[in-house]
Amino acid sequence: MNTKLLLLKSGEDVIAQVEEMVVEEKVVGYYLKYPCRVNLVSSVTNPEGDSKVPSQIQLLPWMPLSKDKLIPVVADWVVTITDPIEQVVNMYNDGVEKYETPKNSGAGTESVSDNTD
Repeated sequence: MNTKLLLLKSGEDVIAQVEEMVVEEKVVGYYLKYPCRVNLVSSVTNPEGDSKVPSQIQLLPWMPLSKDKLIPVVADWVVTITDPIEQVVNMYNDGVEKYETPKNSGAGTESVSDNTD
């Protein structure tokens, strides 16, 4: 699977590991693995003009309540697919790596004891 940036009809930018959904040699949609919505936040005014420059990129889970590992999206809902910039790919890969890494069984847990005598 390739990491791609999709623009959906809804206006959302989604980054995901993308696989084509092919039926009878025709692409009818895409399977998205670990999809995240990409937001540009905290825009600041460019000192050289009136244009605004994004100062922060935010990744949020897309369809976080789904239990499916691969989320199908029909081709009609995809406006375009591009390669994301390196900064977004690195953020995305770090997030996926943390999500896939199993938690250590003893790390970060506290035991609670009942001290009633």
